[in-house]
Amino acid sequence: MVASGEIAVARAVLIHGPLSRTALTTRLELSPASLTRLAKPLIDKGFLVELGDVADGSVGRPSRPLDVAPDAGRFVGVKLTGEHLYAVATGIRAEPKASHDQPLRSRSPDDVVSDIVRSAEALDVTDLSGVGVSLGGFIRSGVVESAPFLEWSGVDLGGMLSSRLGVPVTVENDVVALAEAERWFGMGRNLPGFVVITVGVGVGYGLVVDGQTVRTVDAGAGTGGHIPLAASGPVCPDGHRGCARAMLTSDAIAAQVSTALQRPVTYDEVLLLAASGKAAASTVVEAAGDALGRFISLATNLTLQSSVVLAGEGVGLYDLVADRVRAVVDAERDAQAEPVRIHVDRAGFGAWARGAAVVAIQTAITRLPA
Repeated sequence: MVASGEIAVARAVLIHGPLSRTALTTRLELSPASLTRLAKPLIDKGFLVELGDVADGSVGRPSRPLDVAPDAGRFVGVKLTGEHLYAVATGIRAEPKASHDQPLRSRSPDDVVSDIVRSAEALDVTDLSGVGVSLGGFIRSGVVESAPFLEWSGVDLGGMLSSRLGVPVTVENDVVALAEAERWFGMGRNLPGFVVITVGVGVGYGLVVDGQTVRTVDAGAGTGGHIPLAASGPVCPDGHRGCARAMLTSDAIAAQVSTALQRPVTYDEVLLLAASGKAAASTVVEAAGDALGRFISLATNLTLQSSVVLAGEGVGLYDLVADRVRAVVDAERDAQAEPVRIHVDRAGFGAWARGAAVVAIQTAITRLPA
């Protein structure tokens, strides 16, 4: 494997490139000689390429910016839910090339592994460099210690998949993987820190501080879902009144409107009904907007961050209640604090799958051949 200095150069160019050598030495606090020494092996191996001469304002001959070779790696990212998988093929910068999704045949680990292998084959990626898988739960070194949606415990998903696919496999908690994707290639790329909040089947919460994603044993516990947001709200399955899970998950919102209308409706139908002014749907959606604003307010105030990335397959809610969310956030923010900036990633399940690809890319960068 390459030295840590070379990895730092490769990572900086991958995330921020193309970069002139002047910009790169400034970013990494390296001398020009050190950069030349560290970059040469990466260029010789074909991971980095020198572009055409560009005048960068410095004294001397024009600079030749460094960039990552377009064919430096091909990856597959897979997001697992309790019933479905969403897969995406990407390049080295997690740019989507193709996608594939399918229902899971069952929740048995063997069947899920076979479904992932079939999805990877359907994407038809030549020279596959690595695979990433993300799911809700506790993950340790490729082993799914606990995954409530899949009813798994102690499943060596990374080992099982790697033996079938013949490439490195990285398994990560889905919110952590999404935070990494936003940090490296998404809306948080140039932010030193931010909060990630996801809404959909579940409620997710992640945190990036000083350019690093916070990883603790609680990252897979879903603690964000238990935060109380509405004193008189509905009760979640765990008995918590007005918590994030009861107020913001797609199933909970659909259930409230179904009860009010005395007929079953889906989450997407709820959003359509609310947009058309249907009172029963609007009341629930507006309450969810207030709850989301309170969640954002608590998250930013308590973590001392002023930027939020809002994502997840249920993020369409925000477009209907953005004004209410902003009103709550502003009302609960100290006047002297930095204004809260909300960045919305509307990629839905595609964002989750891309997050899985990013953790595979991160693994590949640390394993560049010497």
